[in-house]
Amino acid sequence: MADTTTAGSWTHVAVYLGYLVATVMFIVGLKMQQRVPTARGGNRLSAAGMLLAVLLTVLELGAFDPTYIVAGVVLGSAIGLVAAYRVQMTAMPQMVALFNGMGGGASMLVALSYFHHEVLDAGGARTMAAALGADSALTTVLGVMIGAVTLTGSIVAFLKLQEWITGRPLLLPGRHVVNALLAAGALVLGGLAAFGLSDPSTLAWATWAFAAIALVLGVLLVIPIGGADMPVVISLLNSYSGLAAAMTGFVLKNNLLIVVGSLVGASGIILTRIMSKAMNRSLANVLFGGFGATDATAGGGGEYRNVKSASLEEAAMILEGAGSVVFVPGYGLAVAQAQHAVKELADLLMRRGTTVKYAIHPVAGRMPGHMNVLLAESNVPYEQLYEMDAINPEFKATDVVVVIGANDVVNPAATRDRASPIYGMPILNVHEARSVIILKRSLGAGFSGIRNELFEYPNAVLLFADARKGLAGLTEELKQM
Repeated sequence: MADTTTAGSWTHVAVYLGYLVATVMFIVGLKMQQRVPTARGGNRLSAAGMLLAVLLTVLELGAFDPTYIVAGVVLGSAIGLVAAYRVQMTAMPQMVALFNGMGGGASMLVALSYFHHEVLDAGGARTMAAALGADSALTTVLGVMIGAVTLTGSIVAFLKLQEWITGRPLLLPGRHVVNALLAAGALVLGGLAAFGLSDPSTLAWATWAFAAIALVLGVLLVIPIGGADMPVVISLLNSYSGLAAAMTGFVLKNNLLIVVGSLVGASGIILTRIMSKAMNRSLANVLFGGFGATDATAGGGGEYRNVKSASLEEAAMILEGAGSVVFVPGYGLAVAQAQHAVKELADLLMRRGTTVKYAIHPVAGRMPGHMNVLLAESNVPYEQLYEMDAINPEFKATDVVVVIGANDVVNPAATRDRASPIYGMPILNVHEARSVIILKRSLGAGFSGIRNELFEYPNAVLLFADARKGLAGLTEELKQM
């Protein structure tokens, strides 16, 4: 018996030391992902830390039926492997949104399962707080609520990004009042389930009703948010999934889950703050403002009158004499899968002696870092990527800027038109360059739904083409010059 106790004690110590190692791996991996050259290594280190954490958790369980765990690992790994190989880079925001939702849903289900096993299945008339302790009861309720909101909110974000439902805000009448009533109802039911109800059937009913309200609340909170704000929403939902995981860690008394969930929650909210600042918007305005529901002519009004278009040959002639070129990628680059085409054009320009840089706006694309990931896929050197604050002072000395599918992040209305919905948003000052080539398929508005003043600037020309075909055409034209 003494040997068994000693073995169990050593196992307990080994597990906690392993958790500490896994925690350090997560933190170091997160730090490494701050820079493109070390990001892949950081990702691998974090993945190895997660594998270690899973193995240690299984070891800590002791004797158990492995059937469901093995089945879950096999099924989840298969889904992840297929997604990694088949999902295009353009669909990465959708996949991230789904991953956020799955994390929140898992936390919700774990909390509900723990509640059923420890309270209802144990029998007897006890409140959740009496059965679990006040702290565990509170974190169980919070785990269910945050996880449920994350699950359905992320699904709505996925549907908007996938364009299976409209990306424009759906401003339901009285939505703020409805959401406030639902949130209050969820908190009341959650409080009753945790501290006020002891009858098993009533307690079960209140808990499931509370979870259902939280699921509905997740839908109604994200439905009014437009596509322009999706980078912020994805970051916020990522933070929610981390907080839900941390709450589940408190429920299960698993220190590693608490640490990892806290890391995800904290980093997500920091990134959300960065995204909001990049759009000169408060988080409250993003969540409740219904941005993007305005008419497409807001902040400028009327039809375009002074747009100059250019042929491939004319645009190539502008590039031919350029000593410096800055490419500004936007979501149009992602849609057209044009990252390799822009790299080929940039390489040709550099061989001709042109200085080439890429200007990255913090909210370009549909998720944080979307453009960085796309360009990294085509092996664009990290040293050529410049953030907005670093590149903006250089535009006045730049010969040509090539805007590829970007819209709102280069709209000068943000700097001068107080009536514009995007007034005050930091933009890339491409209008200050000597020449601007705007590669777009049409004069359509961006996610904000407003017209782009840059299209009518005297130093700007539009090259109407699909981004990949247009860039390839420019490359061929330059080769012949």
